[in-house]
Amino acid sequence: MIFAGRSAIVTGASRGIGRAIAVDLVRGGADCALVGRDTAALEESAAACRSVRADARIEILVADVADAASVDAAVLRAQDAFGKIDFAIANAGQSIDALLMRMKPEQLDHLLDVNVKSAFYLCAAVTRPMMKQRSGSIVLLSSIVGITGNAGQSAYAASKGALLALGSSLAKELGSRNIRVNSVAPGLIETAMTASMPAAYRDALIARTALGRAGTPEDVAGVVSFLCSDASRYVTGQCIVVDGGIVT
Repeated sequence: MIFAGRSAIVTGASRGIGRAIAVDLVRGGADCALVGRDTAALEESAAACRSVRADARIEILVADVADAASVDAAVLRAQDAFGKIDFAIANAGQSIDALLMRMKPEQLDHLLDVNVKSAFYLCAAVTRPMMKQRSGSIVLLSSIVGITGNAGQSAYAASKGALLALGSSLAKELGSRNIRVNSVAPGLIETAMTASMPAAYRDALIARTALGRAGTPEDVAGVVSFLCSDASRYVTGQCIVVDGGIVT
C-alpha cells in the first residue's frame, strides 16, 4: 500500500468528492481524519473508509471550517490521534450562483468564508507540523470555473480562482521544507451540488466534454491520491484539471 504509515486530514469529507478522496487514501493505506459539520454523514464516510480497509484508523472531527479556531482544534486532534499529518486536502466548499448585481453581501461573505478562508486556515494549521517533519502534501480543490469563469457564477469563480493563487504562492513558501502544494480543478462531477443543475445546462456541458460524460467523485479522488503519492514528488505549484476535456 503506497500510503502505509501515513495520515491525512480531509475537509468537506461528509459526502461527494471529499468522501471519495478519503476512501481512496484509506484504500492506499493512509489513516484519515474526516472533517465536516454533519456527524451522521461523517459516520457514513467513516463506514465507507472502513469498508475498503477494516484496520484503518479513522477520526471523525466535527468542525466549522470557516472558523480558524475550530480548524486549529481539528488539526490538533488529528495530530494527537495519528502522531503526524502527511496529507491535507482542502475540499470544503459551497456554490451560490447569482448574477453580480443580485449577489447579496452576506452571500459573498459566506462563499469566501467556506471556499477560501477555510482552505487558508487548514493550510496555516497543517504547515506547522509539516515544517517540523520537513515533508507533506497539501491539495486544494478548486474548479474549472476558477480558470474559465462563468456567467452567473462570478463570486464562486472568484473564490475558486483564489485557491489557485493560494496554492501557487504556498508552493513557493513551503518548497524549501519539502512541502508540496497543488490544486485540482474538477469540471462537471456527479455530486449533490451538481444534481440540481437545469437539465439543458447539464446536457450542454456534457456535449462540450471530450469524453462525453460527467465525471465521478472517484475520478477526482484518483488525481488527489497521485498528488499525495511519491509518484508526484517533483510536482508542486500546479493545477491539474479533471474535467473530461471541457477545458482544452
